[in-house]
Amino acid sequence: MLFSLARRSLSAQQAIESFHKNRSRINRRKGFTLVELLVVIAIIGILVGLLLPAVQQAREAARRISCANNVKQMGLALHNYHDTFRRLPPVAFYRTDATSDSWSVQARILPFLEQANLQNLIRWDLSYAQQGQVAATKVPVYICPSEVQDRRRLDPQPHDPNFAHYPINYGASGGEWFVYSPAQQRGSNGVFIVQGRIDLGAITDGTSNTVAFSEVKAYTPYLRDSGNPSQLNVPAPIDASSVAAFGGSFKTDSGHTEWVDGRIHQTGFTTTFRPNFRVPYAESGKQYDIDFNSSREGKTLNRITYAAVTSRSYHSGGVQTGFADGSVRFTSESIDLVVWRGMGTRDGGEAFATSE
Repeated sequence: MLFSLARRSLSAQQAIESFHKNRSRINRRKGFTLVELLVVIAIIGILVGLLLPAVQQAREAARRISCANNVKQMGLALHNYHDTFRRLPPVAFYRTDATSDSWSVQARILPFLEQANLQNLIRWDLSYAQQGQVAATKVPVYICPSEVQDRRRLDPQPHDPNFAHYPINYGASGGEWFVYSPAQQRGSNGVFIVQGRIDLGAITDGTSNTVAFSEVKAYTPYLRDSGNPSQLNVPAPIDASSVAAFGGSFKTDSGHTEWVDGRIHQTGFTTTFRPNFRVPYAESGKQYDIDFNSSREGKTLNRITYAAVTSRSYHSGGVQTGFADGSVRFTSESIDLVVWRGMGTRDGGEAFATSE
């Protein structure tokens, strides 16, 4: 009897010990070794590396679609403006007896972009430099979601040390190269003209072949006010080096920073060079990609304005372009220069397809 009880007690003890051993073995199986952990981390890193570019591409595709929608809204606003006034808006109107500023195309189409309240704040008889509330206001449709400098630019004025401007990413077409001659009161061959307004019927090249708006980058460096070229009928430059040779006062980051200003380097572009074409300029040991304005409109009564203000974007491969018929297309940066320049003129007589 005692022997039997002893055997049972031993069996129970062995069972308990076996249970603890098995549980310890199971618990050990639940953990990871250092090697296993490193392998898992490496796999996760590889997956992230593979997926991140795809996510970024998807986000950029969404931004590009949103950008195209902005240009589309501007095209529709342009047509509504034309239906209302029977003319397209001017680039600007400048005084002929004194220097002056002028409001932009973008300021004139505000009511047709559901921004009537903002335009109601404008006093057209006063310079925008005296209307900081308007100048500093962000108009969402004028900013591309891919713009990396979506911010105000402080521009202190004597009457307001906190005066600021908001930038813009969509320029109005100022033609191919020549912009304005104050002596002749003559404007460009683009859709929008200084000191004048045309109707859609004046676009004899066809509204579907003629550019009205195209992307530009905010805070663009540019050369200005050299007075060169100084004569009428100077042909557009073929290479970028000739632009830098015209000289001028260099501004590091103020182009396309004032959506209210009608001057070409602020709210316009020209088709002198292809989209995203680099125009190099060196200053103080640093390289810049510049725009050029021989003489700022309204700043003189006798100097001619030529401008190489390039359409640029942060989208890979090209820019979103709005045509005079209201359509929007993505224009490749490799487009033939002759075609691109022809798209910038309203009455050049060019006959070609303006496909992507």
